[in-house]
Amino acid sequence: MEEGASNISTFVFWGLIAAAVVYAVVIYNNLVSLKHAVSKAWSNIDVLLKQRHDELPKLVETCRQYKDFEQETLEKVMQARADAQNARQRGDVKGVGQAESAMRLGLGNLFAVAEAYPELKADQAFQQLQGRITGLENSIADRREFYNESVNLNNVRIEQFPDVIIARMLGFKSADLLEFSQSETADVNIRSLFSS
Repeated sequence: MEEGASNISTFVFWGLIAAAVVYAVVIYNNLVSLKHAVSKAWSNIDVLLKQRHDELPKLVETCRQYKDFEQETLEKVMQARADAQNARQRGDVKGVGQAESAMRLGLGNLFAVAEAYPELKADQAFQQLQGRITGLENSIADRREFYNESVNLNNVRIEQFPDVIIARMLGFKSADLLEFSQSETADVNIRSLFSS
């Protein structure tokens, strides 16, 4: 009888070990899935950022054709573009957010200044570029929301028990949210643009 109880104890012990291993594998697979969801969401944003960055030199060149166009505004947009590209290449999500905020502010100023140039505003190329960039801005906002949600799910999951144990053991890391500064949502001060 003791031998039968010993066999049952051994069977239960190995059953618990097998269940723990299966549970750890399920946790690991879920963490991998979340990590790849964050990467995929970032890739979707990166494609749109690259498309918009490719349009900016065309927009700036179109504006430069109008000799009196404010050069400082154009230079700020191009510097912000360069900063954003450098941050993207480094994989610095926070740096991308800061540079994109500066670029969005610069674009807002550029479009506001363009209002003072009726010929530019009527220019077909300018209208097409403005429409394309505005459309890309809207798509970036949508994808940014999806990316941040993916990051949030990943970050919460790697901090929850028991997932935190597997995450720490296997080096899963939290991801940064893509945040833009409050200045992007502020109205452009048109009066300050035209005061000397």
